[in-house]
Amino acid sequence: MVPIINRKFLEVLTMMAEDWNDCTDNNVNMRETACKAKLANRITNAMFTLHTITIVAYSIGILLADVDVTAQSEVPLLLKVELPININTKRKYKMLLAMQFVHLIMAGCGNGLLNTLLLTLTFHVGGQMDILRCWLNVPIGNKERSESISNMTSKIIRKHQKIINFSEYIEDLYTYIALVQFTSNTVLICSLGFLIITAIGSPDATEHIVRSLLFYIVTNLEAFIFCYAGEYLKNKSKAIGMAAYNSAWYEMKPENSRNLIFVILRAQKQLTLTVGKIMDLSLESFTNIMKASGSYLSVLLAMQ
Repeated sequence: MVPIINRKFLEVLTMMAEDWNDCTDNNVNMRETACKAKLANRITNAMFTLHTITIVAYSIGILLADVDVTAQSEVPLLLKVELPININTKRKYKMLLAMQFVHLIMAGCGNGLLNTLLLTLTFHVGGQMDILRCWLNVPIGNKERSESISNMTSKIIRKHQKIINFSEYIEDLYTYIALVQFTSNTVLICSLGFLIITAIGSPDATEHIVRSLLFYIVTNLEAFIFCYAGEYLKNKSKAIGMAAYNSAWYEMKPENSRNLIFVILRAQKQLTLTVGKIMDLSLESFTNIMKASGSYLSVLLAMQ
């Protein structure tokens, strides 16, 4: 299973490199591709910053606390663990906290990297769809561009098939990751919401709410990223069919205009991402996650 995933990921990277090489001789194509890359870069930086702030806010109280390890049988830790040794000196205690903090930072950034990689791949294929739409959107009456599009029909079909293959690779890479995220995010949103609500009115309510609220925001954001990627891919693929239908096909030769029928027919089967091959990822799926989490939260509050 792992070699197959590695091979598909290498295929994705190879196709992305080919797309960048194909854009070098066209300013419009380069602008579309670079714009999506810059957008993905900004989102990646924002996600890493948010994960880091979340972990720092969660850990800062314990890291800065003046704990007397000799006077307590159980010292406060960032993560509850069973240790093979006794923490009887402050130096050992601080080293353990530092190791746990680094572990949390790496885990959080790794999780953020997984999410931003999905957005990067999705934005890239979205940019290629925009390029394909530019090829198809030929103004009526512009004979020169119409003749140019007529000579590019085979290139358009190859480009569309390449976009389909790229989207299928993304689907194969992320469908089961999305299933794990879909399930875990539902449980986490419910659990974190329960912790926030039950903390209200307690003596240390502010500390508990601050530590849980940022994790609650990040968890919702992760669920939204996966669902938005599926919705984005679906809408972009639908727009290709509309662009082919609205193109100046009537100004082309019959043998060329007939080729666009294949683009229209294939675009009717919209590209999308799925949750373990069970259901499509979309903004409606995000709504279902929030509804399910709210229902479970109501049950927990009623059982309290």
